[in-house]
Formats: sequence, structure tokens, C-alpha cells
Amino acid sequence: MFNMWISACVFQTDYYFEYTECDSTGSRWRVAIPHSQGSCSGLPEPVRGTDCTFSCEAGEFLEMSSQQCTSCAAGSYSLGSGVRFDQWDSIPAGFSSLATYMDSGGSGDESMTCNNSSWTPQGTHLESNRDDCTVSLVYAVHLMKQGSVSFDYQYLDSNVFFEFFIQNDQCQEMDQTGSEKWIKLTSNGEWGTHTVNLKSGTNILYWRTTGMLLGGKPVKPVLLKNIQIEGVAYTSECFPCRPGTFSKTPGSSSCDLCPRNTYSGKGASSCTPCSKTQYSQEGWSECKERPPCSEKDYFQIHTACDSDGKTQMLYRWVEPQVCVENVTGAVTLPPSGEKEDCPPCNPGFYMHNSSTCLPCPQGTYSDGTTECQRCPGGTEPSLGYEYKWWNILPRNMKTSCFNVGNSKCDEMNGWEVAGDHIRVGVGGSDNDYLILNLRVPGFKLPTSVDDASATEFGRITFIFETDCSADCELYFMIDVNRKSTNVVESWVGSKPRQAYTHTMTKNASVSYTWAFQRTNKASDVRQYVNDIAKIYSITVTNAMDGSASGCHACAMMSQQDGSSCVPCPAGHFINKDTNQCQECPPNTFLSGHHIYGKEACQPCGPGSKNNKEHSVCFNDCTFSHLDQNRTLTYDLSALSSVGSIMNGPSFTSKGTKYYHQFNISLCGAEGRKVAVCTDNVTDLSSKDLQNESADLNNFIKTFVCQSTIIPADGRGFRTSLSSQSISLADTFLGASVHKNLDGVTVSSDLFPESSWKVPDINFFFRSPQPTASCLNGRSTVVTLRCNPEKSARGELTVPRCCPAGTCNGCEFHFLWESSSACPLCTETDYHSIEGACKGGVQDTLYVWNEPKFCTKGVLLPNKTSAQCEVVSLWVKAGIGGGAFMAVLLVSLTCYFWKKNKRLEYKYSRLVMSANKDCELPAADSCALAEGEGEENEDDVVYSNTASLLGKLKAIASKADGDNSESVQLKSSQSERWVWG
Repeated sequence: MFNMWISACVFQTDYYFEYTECDSTGSRWRVAIPHSQGSCSGLPEPVRGTDCTFSCEAGEFLEMSSQQCTSCAAGSYSLGSGVRFDQWDSIPAGFSSLATYMDSGGSGDESMTCNNSSWTPQGTHLESNRDDCTVSLVYAVHLMKQGSVSFDYQYLDSNVFFEFFIQNDQCQEMDQTGSEKWIKLTSNGEWGTHTVNLKSGTNILYWRTTGMLLGGKPVKPVLLKNIQIEGVAYTSECFPCRPGTFSKTPGSSSCDLCPRNTYSGKGASSCTPCSKTQYSQEGWSECKERPPCSEKDYFQIHTACDSDGKTQMLYRWVEPQVCVENVTGAVTLPPSGEKEDCPPCNPGFYMHNSSTCLPCPQGTYSDGTTECQRCPGGTEPSLGYEYKWWNILPRNMKTSCFNVGNSKCDEMNGWEVAGDHIRVGVGGSDNDYLILNLRVPGFKLPTSVDDASATEFGRITFIFETDCSADCELYFMIDVNRKSTNVVESWVGSKPRQAYTHTMTKNASVSYTWAFQRTNKASDVRQYVNDIAKIYSITVTNAMDGSASGCHACAMMSQQDGSSCVPCPAGHFINKDTNQCQECPPNTFLSGHHIYGKEACQPCGPGSKNNKEHSVCFNDCTFSHLDQNRTLTYDLSALSSVGSIMNGPSFTSKGTKYYHQFNISLCGAEGRKVAVCTDNVTDLSSKDLQNESADLNNFIKTFVCQSTIIPADGRGFRTSLSSQSISLADTFLGASVHKNLDGVTVSSDLFPESSWKVPDINFFFRSPQPTASCLNGRSTVVTLRCNPEKSARGELTVPRCCPAGTCNGCEFHFLWESSSACPLCTETDYHSIEGACKGGVQDTLYVWNEPKFCTKGVLLPNKTSAQCEVVSLWVKAGIGGGAFMAVLLVSLTCYFWKKNKRLEYKYSRLVMSANKDCELPAADSCALAEGEGEENEDDVVYSNTASLLGKLKAIASKADGDNSESVQLKSSQSERWVWG
């Protein structure tokens, strides 16, 4: 009954066609679906659709009613079997931006979460987040055949991890090489293109960024645009041209930008001209009123030298000119300046025809004001670049302008020469990047130093200043071997005139870039055109194809024509008197690049020696020193391989976990640095991945280096990531038991005192390259401590008070406790123990002194045995005589003791025989004859002091129940009992 009220689906606007999923045979059906469920009835019957692999050509779409390919109308375009996203006023349907949320621990602090972090549409492109959250841009697409995805991007900041990966419909990551997953950095102002092949089926695409804010300024966002996916089965409609573009003819595969002073709306087939009082830039969707001209609309230039050697200051309108001159309040161009003499040529150049500066021929030099001439004997030209006069742009420099919004300002000069300096141009808008680039193909070391021993291949020094009223920023960047451009230093706001120096520690082709941006806020109104940056001079030393402004003394044998130095053998210097090569003394090295004479040979630092070429000092993992009139020798070979320590974890403000990893090469390899730190590495343990990523990553090889590590479980990363690698030790200064060397000091309170009575060994290193926070470079001390309880490889630690290895960012300290840091054992480290003489043989054992503070060295001697000596006759006679005398003394003692006992007995009988009136007995009754009573004398109990035998008998009689003691006395007359 209800169906009677539903109208029939008569018009095609009431429904649309769609294909069903493909079955196992590769076929599908076309079905009609109403725009609103249940809105009409009588839909067309399903019909068999086209083959699943069918697709139209570029500029066509599949018209579903006829199932035929049809050309797109003017004002629209199609890729045929692909889809393109180039309009970013909002995030297109199908895309989603997902942030990694961190647990705030119930504190309610929203600043600790990533709620506000996302990819942000900016009209012509997408911009990633600027904080340290992990944000993914996700898009799912189903391909009926193999295809590809490509996109344009701008990735400037190495403190951001930018990866692109693909998952299938089971959320399993597809196999990708490192070059496909990890995106290469781009130069400032340049766009890169990344393309990855896709398999048929469901592909979930991820663009993911993670910033690393370690107390510094916010990261520079990743920019993304022009995402194009090939391999979709078909497209049932054409895409309208975005505003500011048009497609004039049907069947277009892309849209063109509207020219200047025209505009268009969405889906336009042509562009509409602006009125005379209005203007527009290329690709604008509307026109704006022309403003009155002001000082911000013109700039000054210096003309090139004419045939008379004159130059002139001119003023030009900013092109294209959009301001109006003949209205109230408008300014006019200032008049041109008077002609002046051209500045002199730069050092290393000479004036040609009074107007052109040309470089001096090879083997000659000039200060820029004189003709080129050869160097005197014993010297050679000092190659390099020295630019301090700016009449024309040097041939090895170029300038450009770039805008993220693609406003085509690259047709303008980014920098303009101005006599005694070079300054930024006006650009097309205030947020343009104004770029100056200097290319150096390589460095030519002085002949006194070879590649293996050099710690400095060259340096660049420039003097600059900035004058800004907004948030301008000047960047100084380098690109080594055309791999990636990294920002070395940047300056925000106005800066007084100052010099900056950067040292090159590897011989490579390098591109130096200066980029200036008046503000990072896009605006159509020019407000900061007078904010400028100036560079007064640029000096590069040891440039391979540079010109020479002077000569330096040869450290080697010189050719007769003075054009170059003929190298002496390694480790030799030129004797000033004989002009011949002479070998440096042992344990010295050649210091300095342009030293002529014996003073070139400098002694190696303590604890170091030189190799056979005398080119560099090093430690061969041995050490010795005098301690209490005893020489201690150390074998540190067990510590020769690279040691590593990872401390942390630490967390960024958004909760990203990271560690500081240090790789330490204590001894190197005869002066060669073997500790390696890598940026943007995914898995160093995989040789294939390391080789595969060789072109993607920047490696630092030194004695001590540091990297910031994000673990595999941090922010969803499936492999560990490494970034911000820096060198902490480019030069080995020496090893000593003292706490300071060459200005580097070990604080006594950094580590607890050792409980072992062996002095610590300090290895001193220095990295001379200055930074903004470390003007004198960085220094590193590795303290080796003897600990017999540790293994041979031992354990590395950092100070407890400085868990990052440094307290000020410039001085780094490490403690390496190991049994290998104990001195080698000597004969003074053990003692002997003599055993008893058994069977005429006596053994001698050797044991270590306790506690043992040594390792390796000498071994304990084996047990020794020796015959015992025979006792002599007189010794035996003495022993026998002594034994006889002892027996005699014992016998005499017993005899006199018994004698004494008899006397006591006789005396006691006399006392007992006395009467009660104390009358003395008669002589015949009170005395005993000799020997009388001897048989009973042992039964006498003495009233005063009982003998030991008497006490024993008394105890025995008590045990029998008799409580009295008695002595029976016999006389010639009668028997008596004496009771005691």
C-alpha cells in the first residue's frame, strides 16, 4: 500500500549508475541507485558492465548511461585512468588527517596532546604541522590494475622525519625500498617529485611527518601538492578546473593558469580580463584595485661598467608594475645617479678593456688592482675566492626568487649587486625566498697535507647584516655532493654587521646557499619591501678552480717558475738554507698548511705518536707513564673498536621519546676516524638497507659523534630513526693522566673518585668548527678508568649531573671503566710463598698481590721445587744433649718433691701425737724412726693444704657415703685413730 505513493524514477537526475564489485571472472554489472533511498521506483534493470580492466584515455570519462568514453567538456579535465588532487582550499573527500595523541596522564593539560596538530590546506598546497607531533595524511584507493602515485613536495628541515608508505586492506605494510619510503630533503625554495609504483587492489597511502623539537625553534613544515594516482579502473566524471585556471578545448587532461591581469572562477573555459584600474597575478581567481605607487614599489640597481670604466645607480619599478603613478599621493621614480668610477676587480682578477674583470691565468695572482704576475720561487698561488666588490655577479654564483604559492617570482633576481655589497632584491611578495647560490666544485689542499691527514679542507667566511621591521630570516645552507641541503645557521630579525665562518672537513663538491625571507606570512600587500639583507664579502679558501689573490710559502720543493709547489715525500719539509726536502724528526707532524722551514714539524701531544708518513699524530691504543718511580704500561687494544652509549630516554614537549647516542673511536686507525653517525637511517644493522640508503643519508665520520635516536616504538615508527648527527672530536690532542691538556680540562666533580689505586687516563679531543653556541668549537674527554671487576670491553657512562654527556653543549665527558684500562702486570705485582720441607723436597708458589690492579703483561711463574738441606752432626748432638738434660731435670724435680712430702708427713705425726695440754710427746713416742710409717703415708689428710692426690681420694670416699676422713697411725705400743 505504501509503494502506491512512490513516484516512478523517470528522469535520470533521480538516480545515478554505479558498478558492482568485480566477480572472480573479472565481470561486473551496472546498477541504478536513487539519490535518496526510497524516493522513486521503477529503476532501470541492471545490465552487464564493461570489463574490470577497462579505462578511458586522458581527457575522457566513462559515460555510464551508454558505457562509452566521452570527451570532457571545456572547463574540465580528466586523467582517464587516474585522479589528481591540486586544489587545497579544504582537504578533499577521501583524505583524512590523523594525529598521534599522547596521554596527558589525567592532568587535563591540552598542550601535552596533539589535538590541534594536522595537515592544513593552504589553497595551492597542504602544510604539515610545525610541532613535534606525528601526523599522517591518509588516502585509500582501489586499483583494478597496477598503477603509481606521484606528488610534489617541499622538505627543508632535517629535524622533521618525512616518510611515505603504503598498506594493504589488511593493514600490512607493503614492501618498499628505503628510497621509496624515506623522502629526500629539497633545497630551500625548490619542489621535489616523488613517485612510487602501486599494486592492483586496495592501497592505503600514508604521508607521515614527525618533528623533533629539542629546545630549539619550531620546525619548518613539509609542503605537499599535486597528488596524482594512476591505475583506477575508470572515472565517471571530469574534474572542473580550479579557480584561476581554465581549459579552452574539450578533452583536456589538465588546466592552464590564467595570465596576469586576468582571472577565472571554478570550471572556466577562458579567463576574464581585469579592468584598467585593477590587476592580478598569474593564476588568480579575482582582480584587485591598483594602489598608488610608493617607495616600496621601486628599487635601485648599479649598471655594469661601461667602456669608460664608469657605473651608475638607476631606479626601476618592481615588475610587473601594479601601482599607479598619476594619482594623488603616488610617488615617482627618483632620478638616476651620477656616473662614478667602477669599483676595482676582486682579488684574483684583473681589469680587461677597462670594463671587464677576468680571472688571472693559472699560476699567477693579483690583488685586483694590478696585472697578474707569477709567484716568486719557493711559493705557490693561494687558490680560493674572494669577493668584496660587487659590480657584476661572479660567474660561479647565481640568484633566483621562489615563492611557495608558485607566483612565478623565479623570473626575478633574488639578489642585486650594489658596488661594495650585494643585497636582496624586491621579489614579487614579502614571503618570497630570495636565493643566492655559490658553487664550489672541490678543494685543492696545500701540497703539505694529504687527504688522509687533513682535518680542514677549506673554509668560507662572509660578512653580512640585516635590517628588518618584521620577522625576516636569513638562512645559510650547504649541499654536499648534491645529496641534500641542510641549514647550517640562520638569523632572525635585524643583525648588526658581523662575520661568520664555516669549516669544510671533507673534500667534496659543495653548494653554499643564502636565502632571505622578509616574512613567512603570505600577503598580497607589500609591507616589508625595504627590509633587506646585505653581504659585503665572501671568502673561500682552497677552492679547486679558484683564482689567486696572493702567494704562500711552499712547505714542499718548489718549481723554478713559481707556479706551483712540487711535493716533498710525506713527513718532509723544505730546508730554508738548502731549499731541499728534509724529514721531520720522530714523533712530530707537519702542522699548518703554508709553513716553510723546520718549524713546520710540531711535536705530537702526550700519549701520541706519528705514523711513518709523519702526517698525523695518533694513539695506537697503548699508553705508559711514570708512577712512583715505576713505569706503568697499558694495552688498550680491547677498546680499539668503536664503543657506543645511548642515554635517556628524554621526551619532547609532545611526548616523543628520543635518546642521545654517542659513538666513540678511542684510537681510530692510525689517525683515521672510524666512528660513524648517520642522519635519517632506518636500520644500520642491515647491510642492504645501508647500501640502499647511501644516497639518502648524510654520514659523519670522526672520533666521537652524537646522534638523536627515535626508537622503533616511538610514534609508530617500525624502525629506529637517527637525526641531528654532529661531530664532537675531529682532532686527537693527546692522552695524559693529568686533568688538562691544550686548554681542555676535566672537572674533578664530574665522576666519583675511583676506589682502585690506579690513575685515570684521559683522552683529549677537539672539534674546531665553531657554532652559534660554541664559538671555539667543541671538546671531548674520554676518561679511562681501571676496574678489574669490569670486562675487557668495559662500560661507558656519562656524568650523572649531565645526562646528555655535556653540561654546556660544548664540552663533552665520558667515563670508560674497563679491566683493559689497568696497567700491564710486571714482576712487582706478585710474590712467592715457600712450602714445608717434605721428603727432602721444598715447593715455592707464586701468587698475585691482592687486590690485583693489573692485567695481561707477565704471567705468574710456575711452581718450583728444591731439595731440603741435611741436618749436621753437631746439630744432632746438641739436640740429644738437650733432651738428656731435660730428662735429668724432670727426675731431680720428682725426687726432691717426694723428699719434701716425707718431711711433711713426719711433721704431721708429731703434731697429732701431742697431748691436749699441748705437752710435747716423749722422745720415744713423738718421733718416727727412719722409714717408719711409709706404707701409710699416702693416707694422711693434711689439715692445712691437701695434696692433689688427697683431694681425689677425699672425693672418692664421699662418693661411698663416708663423710669423715681418717689416718691410721701405728706405733710400737698401740694403734690410734686420728679424726679429722
